[in-house]
Amino acid sequence: MKNVIKVLLILTIAYSFSRKIDMKKVSIYNVYKLSKPMKIDGIWDKPQWKNIKAIDINNYMGEIPKYRPTAQAKMKYDNDNLYIIFRVRRDYYVSCLTQTLNGPVWEDAAVEFFFSPDSSLPQDYFNIEINCGGTPLMGYNSSSKRKSILLDTNDIRKIIIAHSLPHKIDSEIVGPLTWTVECKIPLSVLECCSEVTRPKSNVVWRANFYQIASSGSNPHYITWSFVDNIKPNFHLPEFFGKLRFQ
Repeated sequence: MKNVIKVLLILTIAYSFSRKIDMKKVSIYNVYKLSKPMKIDGIWDKPQWKNIKAIDINNYMGEIPKYRPTAQAKMKYDNDNLYIIFRVRRDYYVSCLTQTLNGPVWEDAAVEFFFSPDSSLPQDYFNIEINCGGTPLMGYNSSSKRKSILLDTNDIRKIIIAHSLPHKIDSEIVGPLTWTVECKIPLSVLECCSEVTRPKSNVVWRANFYQIASSGSNPHYITWSFVDNIKPNFHLPEFFGKLRFQ
């Protein structure tokens, strides 16, 4: 009997410990409402962002690069829009070749935001990816409807984007560089594909933030919420963190 009790105790402790580990893996970010309209200009330290806590994008997937950039993001919202700004520091071998909307922007130095705006369907998500020159790609992925599409470019053009680097960088800049991308995403753009649980106090979305450069001399794949996958793959919504709107 004593041995049975001992085994049960060990299992209970092990389960509690594993639960703590799992809880640590779930990243959480509080998103606050914007009180006044904000100009999208890519300035990281302007008053609207100054007192907002930054997300640290620091979980590397795949092979660790020789040069490790420092990537962060901040997010806010209002009744009709999402606002996001990224800052990447100490970035080496930066290039920006993709100029076409919905082109392979992930091959360049780029930032990405994957998110599930329908709280009832956390496996269905949008992915917006923007290279350092401000060229975006945006898709919608629905496991419930078994489809994955790119949004119409006319809808994507409704997203306002500001960037600190030139639109195109033909030859790699060795660096280190600091660059920013800021965007304003109208919620109406999302409604073309998905139900949207409108942001307000106590609403929770699932999401992840990324920084990537899959080609070039310093390829890397970095996430905010930890992704437990050996090979780099950002399309894994089961590892999304939580956005808690305030």
